[in-house]
Amino acid sequence: MLIWQHIIILLYVFIALLGFMKGYRECKSKSNSYGKAGIFNLIGAFVWGDAVVFGIFWIAASIIALLLDDWILFLLTISLFWVIRSLGEVIYWITQQFSEKKKDSPEKFWFIYIFKGEATYFIYQIYWECIAVVSLISSIYFAKIWF
Repeated sequence: MLIWQHIIILLYVFIALLGFMKGYRECKSKSNSYGKAGIFNLIGAFVWGDAVVFGIFWIAASIIALLLDDWILFLLTISLFWVIRSLGEVIYWITQQFSEKKKDSPEKFWFIYIFKGEATYFIYQIYWECIAVVSLISSIYFAKIWF
């Protein structure tokens, strides 16, 4: 791997470690497992509970890529992660759309300024479907290179 690739992976480890530590504190000390995780969306953590689990995952995945000195494996791991994560989000937004009990009201999201009311749910659903397609295509591409 080139030095800039090492730096990117180490940056991922750093973000994942910070996400894990902040997420653990938010969940354990503040009982805030569902609080928004902000910048840690980069590692797939949308809430603090996610940050705990995904922090550990990305630390391990990044260290494995560094030990194996394999940039393509790291990229493949990212793309496969986002395939699974985005499909989970598609399911979430479909259930939000048709659920009687709304966990996330449409007014909480910035799309509400364009798409009024519950249209926000299907917009997020199709957004995550697009992420799933891009991630799946990149996964196929990286898998072909890696193998």
